[in-house]
Amino acid sequence: MVTVLTAVVCASLAFSGCSAASETEPQRLRAEVLASHPHDHTAFTQGLEIADGTLYEGTGLAGSSTLREVDRETGQVRRQAAVPNGFFGEGITVAGDVIWQLTWQDGYALRWNRRDLTQIDQVELEGEGWGLCKDGDRLVMSDGTGTLSFRDPKTFARTGTVTVRRPGATVSRLNELECVGGAVWANVWQTEEILRIDPNSGAVTAVVDASGLLRAEQKEGADVLNGIAAIPGTAEFLLTGKLWPAMFRVKFVPVRQD
Repeated sequence: MVTVLTAVVCASLAFSGCSAASETEPQRLRAEVLASHPHDHTAFTQGLEIADGTLYEGTGLAGSSTLREVDRETGQVRRQAAVPNGFFGEGITVAGDVIWQLTWQDGYALRWNRRDLTQIDQVELEGEGWGLCKDGDRLVMSDGTGTLSFRDPKTFARTGTVTVRRPGATVSRLNELECVGGAVWANVWQTEEILRIDPNSGAVTAVVDASGLLRAEQKEGADVLNGIAAIPGTAEFLLTGKLWPAMFRVKFVPVRQD
């Protein structure tokens, strides 16, 4: 009977990406801190990604947004470029020799030359830009709604969508994204949760409790958690937030069930 009911519900919600898997209770994880590194506390972090050993960061706020290379150990900015036209920068991802950077409400995705951080061009973008990551031969983008869109890494043309669901509900406010191991990890804006999402079905397969990273004295002036970068060759991640004075190297471990 449960299987039949699930099939009926999913059939009625097929347009929203429902599947039987989306009704499975997500795994509960927590962020275990392995190390802490300095981070520029003036950086309004919107995107974070490691590629070929280099940490790239996109920052926001209209008129002061940047794309930058950052030393992972010291937090020092090695070089940076200003986002043009006073645009509000958002998520970033590396696609070969190119870095794509979203703008929030300005209507463009920016294409940068990764080698020298010079802008190549910009592509018109419908709706808002929030998070971005590269999943194999496609990009995955969030726009603040419960829908992730898939994009061509060369043209940024939309090639498909999927609706993200936890049991019984669509999930919105998906912010900075990280693609690794066939999954999409998403910060949920204004929370201390990170979701692991199956990009093919839209099912939330794990929920990470990333609370308590900042010490009390580090919280003054800090904004929300926003920034997740997989560390290649490991099962670890770098986490940070907007205007945070620190980055944290973490691993996600199961929550103990007492």
